[in-house]
Amino acid sequence: MELIKPDTQIDFVGKMRIAFTVSLIAIAVSIASLVVHGGPNWGIDFAGGTVVQVKFTGGVDIDKIRSTLEGIHLEGITIQQFGTKTDYEYLIRTAESTEDLKGLSGRVEDALQAAFGKGAFEVRRVEVVGAKVGKDLTQKGILAVVFSWIAMLAYIAWRFEFRFAVGGILALVHDTIITIGVFSLLNKEFSLVIVAALLTIIGYSINDTIVIYDRIRENRKKNVRQDLGQLINASINQTLSRTILTVLTVVIVLAAILLFGGAVMFDFAFAILVGIVVGTYSSIFIASPFVLAWERVSPSKRKRK
Repeated sequence: MELIKPDTQIDFVGKMRIAFTVSLIAIAVSIASLVVHGGPNWGIDFAGGTVVQVKFTGGVDIDKIRSTLEGIHLEGITIQQFGTKTDYEYLIRTAESTEDLKGLSGRVEDALQAAFGKGAFEVRRVEVVGAKVGKDLTQKGILAVVFSWIAMLAYIAWRFEFRFAVGGILALVHDTIITIGVFSLLNKEFSLVIVAALLTIIGYSINDTIVIYDRIRENRKKNVRQDLGQLINASINQTLSRTILTVLTVVIVLAAILLFGGAVMFDFAFAILVGIVVGTYSSIFIASPFVLAWERVSPSKRKRK
């Protein structure tokens, strides 16, 4: 099945400067958002503390929940509605961490019962992560992403050329920063699930990039004297139908998860959706055109001959 005709001639390379400018602006906005917010909105996995998930039988005022829990002197309380507005389910977070989960849960339950009455709610789960464990998970999460970049750099440099590898890694860094930036702009929680989503995005994006790189290499063998810009354009156009079909199939699955997967899966699916859109863009407008930009600055041996 081909959505795009093989002889399509869209000038992707001609839009290289515009694409680079848009990407730089998006990265700048992402970094600015992270600076303003003091970094990502770390979830309990990284920040440490305790989270209590409470489901009410009817609508309640968040301010009343907050004032009720302030009376039991929990440290750094934040309250967030969980799921849809009609679920009446809330996540209560506190910087306080303790091994006595039943004791903390009991304090919360007693306070809420006094304010809302017995049977008006249900404590569905209580989780606690120590500050030391959270710091260790943060370091390991960052290392997982960085090591994936390094492994990809080595693989692409071995399979293609170093300039192709640099272009591919820049595209991955671009995808990662913008995805994290979107979460920062929306003030969404950054948890271990999102780290898993980022690693999934990295794998998907580099696969898309390598498909285009493969076609560039094949076309270059067929016509050694063809201008590199024209060759890159032709290669992207030839793989465009495959790229669109792949994105559409993944988006359909993600849409199903977003609609029916519930609140637990929503952020994971949302992160992958953002990453796939940005990753497809970077494979076309960043990774491959960067090879041409490198060629113009430092021509390859073949070009010099």
